[in-house]
Amino acid sequence: MTAIARLFRTKPTERLVAEGGHGEGGELRRTMSLWQLTLFSVGATLGTGIFVILGQAVPKAGPAVVLSFVLAAVTALLSALSYAELAGTIPVSGSSYSYAYATLGELVAWVCGWCLMLEYAVSVAAVAVGWGEYLNAFLRSLLGVELPAAITRSPGQDGGVVNVTAILIVALATWLLLHGASESARANAVLVLVKIAVLLFFCAVAFTAFRSGNLTPFAPLGVAGVTAAASQVFFSYIGFDAASTAGEEARNPRRDLPLAIILSLAIVTLVYVLVAVAAVGAQPWSAFDPEGSEASLSAIADRAAGSTWPGLIVSFGAVVAIASVVLTVMYGQTRILFAMSRDGLVPPVFQRVDPRRQVPVANTLIVAAFVSVLAGMVPLGQLAEATSIGTLFAFALVNVGVLVLRRRRPDLPRGFRVPFFPLTPVLGAVMCGVVMAGLAGVTWAAFGLWMLAGLACYFLYGFRRSRLGAPS
Repeated sequence: MTAIARLFRTKPTERLVAEGGHGEGGELRRTMSLWQLTLFSVGATLGTGIFVILGQAVPKAGPAVVLSFVLAAVTALLSALSYAELAGTIPVSGSSYSYAYATLGELVAWVCGWCLMLEYAVSVAAVAVGWGEYLNAFLRSLLGVELPAAITRSPGQDGGVVNVTAILIVALATWLLLHGASESARANAVLVLVKIAVLLFFCAVAFTAFRSGNLTPFAPLGVAGVTAAASQVFFSYIGFDAASTAGEEARNPRRDLPLAIILSLAIVTLVYVLVAVAAVGAQPWSAFDPEGSEASLSAIADRAAGSTWPGLIVSFGAVVAIASVVLTVMYGQTRILFAMSRDGLVPPVFQRVDPRRQVPVANTLIVAAFVSVLAGMVPLGQLAEATSIGTLFAFALVNVGVLVLRRRRPDLPRGFRVPFFPLTPVLGAVMCGVVMAGLAGVTWAAFGLWMLAGLACYFLYGFRRSRLGAPS
């Protein structure tokens, strides 16, 4: 086989599925139900956009930020349907990395996996950065004290030295993950139910101060503002694919993974739109400060009620919400690296499974260390947009993968089929491109550098050590 042919060789779906759950030294356990998978996906998604990004997006779109959330949701839905089909066909831990390996070849799979590293590891760091602001809002409302800026903000932010609070929440999530997937799923379920309750409470409070005049002019910055905000809030929908990373730990993956992906996206979109309407109705869009956006919902709740106790509850909800996102997205990152390691594309340490805990311990600790450095040292905004572009690229590849697999392997059993094929995956890929086009030039430049670094890693390590040519 020539070197060029090796770059685009695909991994048989039967082999991908047969290897599911197997690692070096142990196996993953199939313990997750449909309910847990759905809440895992909701946990990875719900909270990011509303608690952290909303305050930055409103100044770009005005009250029309509601449409930005809808546009981002439609873009996510098109890709979610493609994810659902491939998750029900290839129920393994690698998510879109494994789907690309089965349809588009090893090089494309590596690029997709490299993008997923940007999506998962970097998005965890981005969310963790905002945790300190809400923790301070909570402490301020409860005790009248707050932690110093030196340990709650990143370098480059006002007074920031090292974001110790961000590192702390990563450490807490790591501790839970090391206790096992089922234990993490149970903890996440509690956290998700709490944050949904808190967001509904925020809506109830904010609607008491709702003023229709706050919605005019509805789109002061026009269509360009709506699109720019959609590109940013798309970051809020990152996570619906988290269920697909649990393919080797789901009890009934062919049935449950597609359902969990679609149900979680529906729940998240409904909550996002409801909270966005309540927020912009309770406060003029011009009053949103992108520089102090991390705790914007708490401030809105306080002003709406004329008291500090609603902000206390919202801040507590944000502390819980962000903890849930960190937990579930870190889980997804470790499982993708687990799959890539099993294929030989990253070092074998990432596929080692502790025989007693039945989790990849070393993998989890390495990811935690990397995320902690990012969370402690890099500001939120730069992380959020860099994550969006990597995710959109991976989503586009998933849409293309559905088209390819339907053509090459129409005989494969599928737990779910994309409706209106081939229109839906084609539109999904196109919409990903449209949203990517709305991102800033500096984000594209950072993405290009990330891709170059990834290709260098592949050709220096993965290309030579790939196990695809070895017998299964």
